[in-house]
Amino acid sequence: MKYNKLGLTDISVSQLCFGVLPMGPLQANISPEKGGILIRQALENGINFLDTAELYGTYEHILKGTKGFSGEVVIVSKSFAPDYKGMENAIQGALKALNRDVIDVFHLHAARVTTKVFEERAEALQCILDYKEKGYVRAAGIATHNVEVVELASTKPEIDVIHPLINMTGRGILNGTAADMAKAIEKCALAGKGIYAMKALAGGTLIDQFFDAVSFVRNLKGIHSMAVGMIDEEELKLNLKIFNDEIVSSDMMPVLKNVKKICVLDVLCKKCGICLKACPNNALEIRDKKVIVDDDKCILCGYCHPVCPEFAIRRI
Repeated sequence: MKYNKLGLTDISVSQLCFGVLPMGPLQANISPEKGGILIRQALENGINFLDTAELYGTYEHILKGTKGFSGEVVIVSKSFAPDYKGMENAIQGALKALNRDVIDVFHLHAARVTTKVFEERAEALQCILDYKEKGYVRAAGIATHNVEVVELASTKPEIDVIHPLINMTGRGILNGTAADMAKAIEKCALAGKGIYAMKALAGGTLIDQFFDAVSFVRNLKGIHSMAVGMIDEEELKLNLKIFNDEIVSSDMMPVLKNVKKICVLDVLCKKCGICLKACPNNALEIRDKKVIVDDDKCILCGYCHPVCPEFAIRRI
């Protein structure tokens, strides 16, 4: 496994980052015990970088996977908190739930926001910076799908790390194309920002182009690491081989399973529109008194699931 420094920080991370979102309740809903075993296998095979968030519900998975592990583990979390108190609660909650003295990177969780995010969440960012000053956070960051936000982040000295959405088709990218995001990423790298990519497989929708999709993001200028979601040992073994630049045998190909889709059960749906606001990619709309899913925009992030008061949203 190869490692890179995250920009100008002193944080060294494996080129393969374990994205912990898919094993949580928003997607596969794997038990913390089972998820912890997989995380531990990843750590023992050279992955030292774990990406999670307050929303994901995976702190316990990480806690079980890291308990007793003697090697260095870099953990990133994020929060949608809009103000100081909310972000403080998020940081303190992560420290307690993960049983850690320090969170390596804490992001503004800002998938769908505009460039006004740095004004609208100024208090939340200040909280991260204050906790960095106190030694409880090593680096401040922002996770976003928006090209314009990534570009602006390159000019913000207080932002150390950026977690942008990028894939070869541009699926899920806001305010630009894959080429636009690639340019913004390179701009951030030149400014000394640490950059690790998300959604290289567009939430699994590019699974039939797996190798091309992974290669596209790995070879972009400025990428220090790439977060990949994994939920079983087969996926972990495949990704380890790829990032260790080993030959992948044909018997590993069954790992590439058909992608699932989001479905809204009309019999339960009250058309309240809460899910539309939660979707970071504008993949949901109310049409003819029904909530319609645009499969061409959906990246299966699962952010719509927990906000539905009627439990009408399913991943099938």
